[in-house]
Amino acid sequence: MRQGIDGRSVIRSRVGGILLLAAHLLIVGWLTLRPLDVMWVTASNFTPFAGIRADLALGAFAATRRIGEGLLLLAPLGVLLPLAGGRLDVSPWASLARTVASGALISLAIELLQTGVPGQVVDVDSLLLNTVGVALAHAAVVPAARSRMRGRQAHTGRSVRPRRKAEGAPQGATPTIPRVGVAP
Repeated sequence: MRQGIDGRSVIRSRVGGILLLAAHLLIVGWLTLRPLDVMWVTASNFTPFAGIRADLALGAFAATRRIGEGLLLLAPLGVLLPLAGGRLDVSPWASLARTVASGALISLAIELLQTGVPGQVVDVDSLLLNTVGVALAHAAVVPAARSRMRGRQAHTGRSVRPRRKAEGAPQGATPTIPRVGVAP
């Protein structure tokens, strides 16, 4: 069972998160997987940071634009994936690891799908920047938002964790299973 202030708000936030996540992924798919009508394309980049170094050599504006685009493309996933999950009481490190891994896999899927799209080029730097963008967005927003939501629960008197049975409480007799003989 997911925790929340009440059942309806949890369902509303999860549904909202799922809808926003789907809308964001549709926009990202349109931006990254549509065929481009270009005269020529650069070769695929499989060397990490080679494209970033080349952009830095072109100047600060080109580098800022390219790095910014890479960081911002999938950054909303850092917030939308945990929102769609709907959990409040979860380890911050586990949440970060799960979100970053999901963001990296989505970025990898986009890069792999781009191999068949005319005018689109596979770039390992995009994969790296997209993953870092997801991690930064998650680290900047999610822990504070979860803390704030848990604070609201504390003020309303509702518990964050579901109640469990006491450790020393009797649980009744242990069921026994009759032995069955081996058939001839």
